[in-house]
Amino acid sequence: MTDNDTSVIGLDIGSRRIGVARATWPDGLPAPLTTLTNDDSLLQQLKLLVAAERVVVIVVGRPRGMASQVTEQTRYVDNFTEKIRSEFKLPLYVYDEAGTSLKAEEELRSRSRPYTKADIDALSATYILEDFLAEHANGKGMPNEI
Repeated sequence: MTDNDTSVIGLDIGSRRIGVARATWPDGLPAPLTTLTNDDSLLQQLKLLVAAERVVVIVVGRPRGMASQVTEQTRYVDNFTEKIRSEFKLPLYVYDEAGTSLKAEEELRSRSRPYTKADIDALSATYILEDFLAEHANGKGMPNEI
């Protein structure tokens, strides 16, 4: 990252951990960045990360149930997203995260190397961000902010 680069981050929000992926904005490739512990220091951790990475857009993965229904985890992520929105005056997009955790775990398992839940969360955030950026690059425009 050069001094002039800005970033977009993708978040895979869980009750224990937040997977974070990053891409240089607007045309970088997403990659896992880190996993943050979801505790009382989370918003401070996120503020430091947003400043250090010069974040200009935040993308949050929104989970749903197998039949696309709203679940307890959907409500948790929606509430947490509102906290992020109130703390950061940046464009924030919510993007469907269907299947990203399963896809991440399958990819990591196929590498035949040890991995952790944190690795799954960060890779899942990468898939969320990758899908978001691919949609934007295909001329569909930015998804609506919520």
